[in-house]
Amino acid sequence: MRRIAGSARYFRSALRHRKFDYWSSFTTRPKDLTENYHNCAYGVANNAEIESFLRSKFMVSRALSTDAAASASIGEVHRAAAGPLVEYERRIIAGELLDGDVRQLGTLGELQRLYDELVESADACKLDRYSSSEKSGRSRWLWSRLLPQSSYSPVKGLYLYGGVGTGKTMLMDLFFYQLPCNWRKKRIHFHDFMLNVHSRLQKHKGVSDPLEVVAGEISDEAILLCLDEFMVTDVADALILNRLFRHLFSNGVILVSTSNRAPDNLYERGLQRDLFLPFISTLKERCVVHEIGSSVDYRKMTSAQQGFYFVGKDSSEVMKRKFRDLIGEHEAGPEEVEVLMGRKLQVPLGANGCAYFEFEELCDKPLGAADYFGLFKIFHTLALEGVPIFGLHNRTAAYRFVTLVDVMYENRARLLCTAEGSPFQLFNKIVTISDAQQMAPRTSSRSMRNDEADLCVDNELGFAKDRTISRLTEMNSKEYLEQHAAMLAAKQLS
Repeated sequence: MRRIAGSARYFRSALRHRKFDYWSSFTTRPKDLTENYHNCAYGVANNAEIESFLRSKFMVSRALSTDAAASASIGEVHRAAAGPLVEYERRIIAGELLDGDVRQLGTLGELQRLYDELVESADACKLDRYSSSEKSGRSRWLWSRLLPQSSYSPVKGLYLYGGVGTGKTMLMDLFFYQLPCNWRKKRIHFHDFMLNVHSRLQKHKGVSDPLEVVAGEISDEAILLCLDEFMVTDVADALILNRLFRHLFSNGVILVSTSNRAPDNLYERGLQRDLFLPFISTLKERCVVHEIGSSVDYRKMTSAQQGFYFVGKDSSEVMKRKFRDLIGEHEAGPEEVEVLMGRKLQVPLGANGCAYFEFEELCDKPLGAADYFGLFKIFHTLALEGVPIFGLHNRTAAYRFVTLVDVMYENRARLLCTAEGSPFQLFNKIVTISDAQQMAPRTSSRSMRNDEADLCVDNELGFAKDRTISRLTEMNSKEYLEQHAAMLAAKQLS
């Protein structure tokens, strides 16, 4: 047991007391593992020291897997050390995670550093909900008028970005659920967060600065704010984010966020982006920026099976039979779902937690994240008929489909669908500007007929499609469907 505790303490001590972070300092080079992240606040010492530190990490892993299994309980391990590192090691021992992804370990090092800093500065950060001020948002706003003051947190947050399926959400959740229960903390999807902000703004319409009141309410509820899938596509969101987060940071809020985009690439080529740029500067000032550079998409490593994703126009009847099997003896009929701000969504067919929609009814109408969140508060399964190939002619529907899949994934909902192609084929005509520039130009020997006339060049959608393809693949896997079934069983027992 002493060996376990010593190894864990060594790792944690290295993160805490050294002025550099080895994990966040790896990059790829042929047959070598060295890197320099320009945005990281820590530097690299030398390769020998890095290798020594890597050995210490695996010493922790091996110590935990032998001694812990033989003579120690998980509780004893937690008493020796705490935080995301210990939980990560526990999951490796239990076979829940694969060992040896250096890029994930780099991110884990940053999360452990943040965890340690938060624990050490918990009082200064006012994290304990039972010892914090209970002023309401409006009361805080009134006092700020009389006694202007700001209280920036002594601890910087963390902005994690990288490719799809690299484990960003899993690692952030691993960090979040190791934090003490009495802390003012909140973990929420970015879509849901912004819907909540707009709903609060409606409530405080008559105030001279409703954003400040809303920021006061949010910071009263949570000083540590974890936002998953930070992606700005809506001009209404883009125009308020800078002022909102200026108030939040001034109130001491610490942000931890995941995204597919680097801060400088957020809302790229969006309308009135010049008004959004100050937010990027604020974000980089208040957060350590860390990239997960892994090329592994863990969602695609799940056990593939045909599941409920049917390709081809002749598969409609097959899906309808599956839908009838799922609703059992219940009779499907029209239903109505209440969504945010008094709106209602009409469900064509619903029964036993399952909803049936034509694609046009969910993605060709002016619906958004609020409607989809409302839908999946009532239904756990969606049967969606007729998902088309996306291109320039239906770009708006593609955006809505991306949002729909995000909300379903966040709620661990089950998807049955018929589509014109595989997940990859659905988005084959959606490309980023960089992808478009690399395509061969048309020559006189190539007719317009052979060109991709429906090609959609859209940076935001071009980046988002990879996440959607990855999620559709995972949502059709044996592991995901088993998780869904376990979630339903747990709800029925509660």
